[in-house]
Amino acid sequence: MVEIQVDGKKVEIAEGSMVMHAADKAGTYIPHFCYHKKLSIAANCRMCLVDVEKAPKPMPACATPVTQGMIVHTKSDKALKAQKSVMEFLLINHPLDCPICDQGGECQLQDLAVGYGGSSSRYVEEKRVVFHKDVGPLISMEEMSRCIHCTRCVRFGQEVAGIMELGMIHRGEHSEITTITGETVDSELSGNMIDICPVGALTSKPFRYSARTWELSRRKSVSPHDSTGANLIVQVKNHKVMRVVPLENEAVNECWIADRDRFSYESLNSDERLTQPMLKQGGQWQTVDWQTALEYVANGLKQIKADHGASSIGLLASPHSTLEELSLAGALVRGLGSDNIDHRLRHAEFAPAEGVRWLGMPITALSTLQRVLVVGSNLRKDHPLFAQRIRQAARKGAKVHAIASCSQLADADAWAMTLGATLKAEAGDWLQALADVATAIGAEKGVAAPAAGQAHEAAQTVAKSLLSGDRKAVLLGNAAAHHAQAASLLALAQWIAEQTGASFGYLTEAANTVGAQFVGAQPKADGRNAAQMLAGGLKAVLLLNNEPEFDSAAGASAAAALDAAEMVVTLSPFKANMAFSDVLLPIAPFTETSGSFANAEGRVQSFHAVVRPLGETRPAWKVIRVLGNMLGLPGFAQESSQDVLASLGLVQADGGTHVPADRLSNATRAAVAPVAAVAAPAVASIYQLDSLVRRATSLQLTADARQAQGASAA
Repeated sequence: MVEIQVDGKKVEIAEGSMVMHAADKAGTYIPHFCYHKKLSIAANCRMCLVDVEKAPKPMPACATPVTQGMIVHTKSDKALKAQKSVMEFLLINHPLDCPICDQGGECQLQDLAVGYGGSSSRYVEEKRVVFHKDVGPLISMEEMSRCIHCTRCVRFGQEVAGIMELGMIHRGEHSEITTITGETVDSELSGNMIDICPVGALTSKPFRYSARTWELSRRKSVSPHDSTGANLIVQVKNHKVMRVVPLENEAVNECWIADRDRFSYESLNSDERLTQPMLKQGGQWQTVDWQTALEYVANGLKQIKADHGASSIGLLASPHSTLEELSLAGALVRGLGSDNIDHRLRHAEFAPAEGVRWLGMPITALSTLQRVLVVGSNLRKDHPLFAQRIRQAARKGAKVHAIASCSQLADADAWAMTLGATLKAEAGDWLQALADVATAIGAEKGVAAPAAGQAHEAAQTVAKSLLSGDRKAVLLGNAAAHHAQAASLLALAQWIAEQTGASFGYLTEAANTVGAQFVGAQPKADGRNAAQMLAGGLKAVLLLNNEPEFDSAAGASAAAALDAAEMVVTLSPFKANMAFSDVLLPIAPFTETSGSFANAEGRVQSFHAVVRPLGETRPAWKVIRVLGNMLGLPGFAQESSQDVLASLGLVQADGGTHVPADRLSNATRAAVAPVAAVAAPAVASIYQLDSLVRRATSLQLTADARQAQGASAA
């Protein structure tokens, strides 16, 4: 440790740290633009010049290493004069368009100009003009004349997103940030460039000119998409969601969010929103009140149970539904006497539950791994924020290996990180590829592997890598979880982890995959699983927050099976499943209800409604609770979502709520089945994952969405 003095205050800081880090620790603010705590040091804005005793000139705090006994003054005449001179230079070419700038009110340059700028400029020459660029549907680069060349966006692409899509060309006053070849910015994390831009050069294209920042209310929430559980700040005006930005949480999403977390809010105000209950009568949809709709459903369920038995009733739930909704949905179905409930809509194999499958480690541990084997995942697209953490580990020297299909490893930039050995194999050969790695490990250790394989060169490379290093993990992706040989893949992953000292687990697909398992949103005994229910035979089906044609492995064939049922009830925020449903009940999306999600590490994060429900929309947990009351079922007396949550037996640990550790387990007793030809698993592309992203206009205009649409059309 090194002790220095900052403005008279003594600070102990690790050797190799910069003056900026010491100032942060001391609680002393130093003005800056290019410095960002998550990015490398560029030292190109010079706004952070400080007075270091015995130094001949002001020094940049972000790039000056601390030394023992150093004395720093951040507010001396020398420092302030230097900072004001830099501000004068920065404003020479900056346009005077603050009144119409989208960044106005939250602009770092605007804020610092008040404290360090002059009342007038000595420079009267004509300001430079930089022409706008079209880089896609998410980021606006219409006013690049505002750019101060801090290069935060460039460094973000290189270091966090993993792909350099923006760069700087030319020199001096002719310098400009551009995509070089006129291409679009297609990173799944691209929206973070908007947040870190300290001026109004990069702004949100969907939000552009729709509100001023001081008109917006800011409310906390949690992302309903992938299993990271990214913390959000939802910004609201006139009871309408206008913008979504990240809420910093180092243990979960750091200060980043994925583009689908940021821009999916567009669907909340789309024309496809369902705002009133609807019944299909004589083949025509009729708008009705809630009492009529719920009585129709309750009477229909009673009649079908009487005529065909409770086993003819089933419920398919989305793993993007909240803990409260899934808990009450299970209580409803089981209260009727049925065990037909499942959230595993895209699965092809349905092994008996042995434990709540989870990541197998804290999310923060992904950043410190030294060896990683990822099986059956398009990591960058399936889990952008997990990929970002593993990318940081790779930048520090971690070896990342993959067993995935050619489409998941299409090119060198597929995962936007340096990969070690990769075993490219189509889905049907993943079990064989993993068996090859197990065989190579067995050969190295002199033990028999649980499945026959070939210790070829790539398998040996992975095996030797996993047998070295300290912090290691075998991670099964979405496609591995949905695989027809999922149990065997898990059994092999478990054996490899045991032999190499690695942890193992699932990246987990959705916002509440862990929570859905925990509350039992799957058959416990002899109930039908999702595939069996979607194959037909049920007389009454309840669809909670999903569209089986898009959200299940059955795909288009699900429509015919559901059309044959006597009654199909869809609970959705959107006008969904209209071809085969008999009742549509408008339920609230995550912004209009309170609830909780359990992310991949088992962390339970609760949130409140940020806007009032649209039209006659009601929270799904309330709809299910009232339905339970109308059916005369016990256990439906909750007054709030917190009452439901309190009944689930969650635990308090590490300053938060968690699924009990004794329930989280990836251990399996399954044996490795013989290798056999199987169909490719059902996996949604990044902007087809759930009903929200499918209806977000800007996300559907991205290169990823267009590519997925082209593939489905083909």
